[in-house]
Amino acid sequence: MKRTLSISIIVAVTLFCMLLPNMCYAQLDAAAIARAQRRGEQVSLGGANPFDQEQGQNPEQEDSTKIKRIRKPLESYYFNDSIRALKNFMWNVSREMNDVTILPIDTTLTNWRIDYPYQLKGVGDMALGGLGQSSLPFNYFDRTQNPDFKFAQSYDAYTYRMENAPFYNSKTPFMNFTFLESGQKRFREEHFEITTAHNASPTTSFNVSYKARGTRGLYEWQRTTNHNLSVAFAHTGKRYSVHAAYLNNRITQRENGGVVGVWAVADTTYEHPSGVPMKLAGAKAENSYRNNSLFIKQAYAIPLQAVTDYDFSLADLSSVYVGHIFEYNTWSKLYTDQFAEYTNERGQINEEGEYEPTKGIYYKDWYISPSESRDSIRERVVSNRFFVEAQPWDRDGAVGRLGGGIGIDMYAYSQFKLEDYLSGDYGVDKKTAWYAYGAVSGKVKKLAEWGANVKYYPAGYRGGDFNMNAHIALTAKFRNNPVILRGDFSQLRQSASYWEENLFSNHYVWFNSFDKENETRFKVSLEIPSWALEVSAWQGVVSNKIYYDANSMVAQQPDAISLTSLYARKDFRIGGLHLDHRVLLQWSTNQEVIPVPLCSAYLSYYYEFWVEQKKVLRMQIGIDGRYNTKYYAPSYNPALAAFYNQRDWQLGNYPYLDAFITAKWKRMRIFLKYQHANFGLFGNGEYFTVAGYPLNPGMFKMGISWSFYD
Repeated sequence: MKRTLSISIIVAVTLFCMLLPNMCYAQLDAAAIARAQRRGEQVSLGGANPFDQEQGQNPEQEDSTKIKRIRKPLESYYFNDSIRALKNFMWNVSREMNDVTILPIDTTLTNWRIDYPYQLKGVGDMALGGLGQSSLPFNYFDRTQNPDFKFAQSYDAYTYRMENAPFYNSKTPFMNFTFLESGQKRFREEHFEITTAHNASPTTSFNVSYKARGTRGLYEWQRTTNHNLSVAFAHTGKRYSVHAAYLNNRITQRENGGVVGVWAVADTTYEHPSGVPMKLAGAKAENSYRNNSLFIKQAYAIPLQAVTDYDFSLADLSSVYVGHIFEYNTWSKLYTDQFAEYTNERGQINEEGEYEPTKGIYYKDWYISPSESRDSIRERVVSNRFFVEAQPWDRDGAVGRLGGGIGIDMYAYSQFKLEDYLSGDYGVDKKTAWYAYGAVSGKVKKLAEWGANVKYYPAGYRGGDFNMNAHIALTAKFRNNPVILRGDFSQLRQSASYWEENLFSNHYVWFNSFDKENETRFKVSLEIPSWALEVSAWQGVVSNKIYYDANSMVAQQPDAISLTSLYARKDFRIGGLHLDHRVLLQWSTNQEVIPVPLCSAYLSYYYEFWVEQKKVLRMQIGIDGRYNTKYYAPSYNPALAAFYNQRDWQLGNYPYLDAFITAKWKRMRIFLKYQHANFGLFGNGEYFTVAGYPLNPGMFKMGISWSFYD
């Protein structure tokens, strides 16, 4: 009986399967089908019909119950389809949240002629003159607000840090080689750069970037070397990601203290710039910086929906990300000099109206040694940050990401103190800072993008510090041209840096207790990319501003200071003729605390064309010009490695022009440039942007950059 019943069941099942064959094959999850169809993918509901097979074909040759897994080269949620389609791309990581910023790999002619990195953004920076030397942005709102080791912040245009460490993804091995040089061998500037990037798999990559930039010095005692190394590894998998990098920055800068007087540049002609008298040339002053940094950032995604073979990325699924960031960063600075006077041949005017020489000394105080200085300081910070980020719907949803975290920074500050004089040991001051932070962001289709973040230190070192930022970008179309309106807001309450309150050196000693700085900023900008048009306006109010006064002493201004900046960029193109304009207007209600020029400008006029019909060689021929109005420009103090607000003379109203020829032949770029082409021809002769530090005179430059993709 049982055997007959079993046979009946088998027969019934067989007949049922013959009548409805598709029901014998695995069905896809409804959600997976919908997601796949939204992406325009073909979805199979059950494989081939076994009754359609040709006579003599093995019906078991293909298992129709298995759905073939479709793979994309890169399944990371960080990158959308347009980014994944690129042959090579580059990105930076966020210091605190699970986010990356995609950057282009620059292999075009666009800014190839601009060899000073601090001149690439806006109207550029004021600088000491040579490649690799200190600089400060003209635009007040581009200046860093980071309180950590401010002695090295004037080299931000050169140094590698966690926020700008490059990561690459390349379908074929990528390498770029760059070399530039200028001037006579004894005085030349040199720029050597090499980058190599490889992928071990579509999701795993590593790269090495090394840059050596500097000048042997056209002026006396000006030699500067700047070495920067980044060794990075990244794995951006479907669920697990890790970014790790070792960064090394080494900077050596001879400090000449600037010219003994403006007359030495504006009213005197020397056979060679090395003859211009400098204040610290005889003192053999020098700054040496060393930085080692290591960071590891990890994140793991926990999807809240079923993940199928058709989900190539978790970007479209509800997910939670948990992560950890470890960062070790140490900076050291060694300043040395010797006691030496300088002579100013036009130091004063006698009763007959003739110039008389005077003797001078750059530093009036010598606290530790009356004959020489050897000031060594060191700052180390070890950071651990833990974060959780929720993706409620999809990564580009109206509320795309919502998260927060906690962090701890452990600081160690080392410097020579008076009580250590007999022992010879440097004192170490250790501090710990706790904080919490959060962020939220989202997109509304292609119409709006918004976000906000906040960071707060509840107690202890930096207790009460607070930082909040918010932004929104609205996109519309005018005559089929995208129009982007952006708004930014920030509120900052920040303690003084350790070194602004505690310093014991041969020339400067202070023990301060400052109130927290408070600053509020607003920014509104309008961009029409297809028109090469950008207009921006900033408004800021800052109180308890900490700055270096006319005597290079750190000071604080309790009264509120208002700052306003207007920036406009408009590039015109008439055939192959390019007319590019960038203009910045600024107003400060207290020029003694925050001096800014009324107008700064960068203009570039050039003609771009194909040399032959095969369109293999493309060239640009033109001229770049930079200018700012007269104002009490900051000067630079070598012992403090800081810009201070001198009030002795106003500088500006000098056009600085570069004539250039650039070309691109296949993967190779070449440029020829005569820097400061108007030297000795026209202008008031005061070619300074930093008081006392003349820019380079006329100098011929040449360079080559070659990219390899195999």
